[in-house]
Amino acid sequence: MPTAESRFNWVILLLASVTAVTPLAIDMYLPAFLAISESLNTEISLVQVSLSCYLAGFALSMLIFGPIADIVGRRPLALWGLCLFMLLSIAIVFVRQIEWFLVLRTMQAMAGGAAAVVVPGIVRHLYGQNTAKGMSYVSMIMMIAPLIAPSVGSLILQWFDWRVIFVVLACYALLLWLPAFRWLPEVATRTQHGPWLKLFFSGYVTVLGNRAAQPHIVISMLVSFAFFGYLTAVPVVYMEAFGVSEQLFGILFASNVAALMMVNFVNTRLVVRHGSEKMLSIGLVMGLLAAASLLTVNLLGLGLAYTVVSIIPLIGSLGLMAVNADSLILIRFPHHSGTATAVIGSLRFGSGALVGPVLALTYTGTAVPFATLMFCALVVVLLTKVVTRGRAVPAEQEQN
Repeated sequence: MPTAESRFNWVILLLASVTAVTPLAIDMYLPAFLAISESLNTEISLVQVSLSCYLAGFALSMLIFGPIADIVGRRPLALWGLCLFMLLSIAIVFVRQIEWFLVLRTMQAMAGGAAAVVVPGIVRHLYGQNTAKGMSYVSMIMMIAPLIAPSVGSLILQWFDWRVIFVVLACYALLLWLPAFRWLPEVATRTQHGPWLKLFFSGYVTVLGNRAAQPHIVISMLVSFAFFGYLTAVPVVYMEAFGVSEQLFGILFASNVAALMMVNFVNTRLVVRHGSEKMLSIGLVMGLLAAASLLTVNLLGLGLAYTVVSIIPLIGSLGLMAVNADSLILIRFPHHSGTATAVIGSLRFGSGALVGPVLALTYTGTAVPFATLMFCALVVVLLTKVVTRGRAVPAEQEQN
């Protein structure tokens, strides 16, 4: 018979695997863009649009299903989300027109979002005031997905048609559904008084109106803005500004993913002792120093090696700040964790959408605009912490 501790560990692994659905669904099909465009007899630019459709569908899904999770429960929403993700993945295998491909990818993203939006609430239920520790475990395990997904997609393309990628995604969802049905715990839902529409919007009023949580919501958004700035700019910075090869770019990108995994591991060891607020401050100090270094070395034109050495701790600091800021939000809303997750997710993707135009308008062919954006984002995080310092209220004193 499995012990309580082993069941607990399996649940955390399961939650991380559910969270990995989206990075797998995004990164695994990236090498197949050309094959999809040829198969569907369309322009590759339209296949690229499918990525935007997925991100938009995922963000919309979180907005819709976050409050619903608080009302109907996390377990049924996760099971239905995984089931629909599996069915829609199979449906994509049979598409013959790009229009249907775009529609089904959007619907697939919404199904994946319905499953993923419940994860932070369950982690909050399992870990309580140590939510940051649980979220670090989930993030650390989940990050394996973007590391291996492009390679898995490329390997599939060497032997099979691009449609097999979506067969693999369907099988992955099925393999998750079976243990989820067996082990995924339920979390207490809100007391349901009044019409659904009122319950739906009251969750957003509760979360967004919480003055103590507002600084961490802003910080989470700013950190996400900086991280999307990194994702958007780093291919251009490394391959165009510094002329690195695709192979070396893959190694440099993987080193930053490794930094994210490392800080999440460190956070699991230290956050219980020091608290999420202190770990957030440590991440901010580390980030400011790394961002200042990144900006300085590029203003001085010191070269690739100095830029790489600055970016690695900078990305690690963003991961440390993100997991602790999100956890500080979640622990304040035991009965609105789905809505809180929806707020975090929608602001994350919304802020990320602003990065592309900003970097496009400031593009100079160097890493200076990227470095400036990262430094400014962290300065605003610092100002947010300073200005809102008096709002800190222990989460256990709040009633939600």
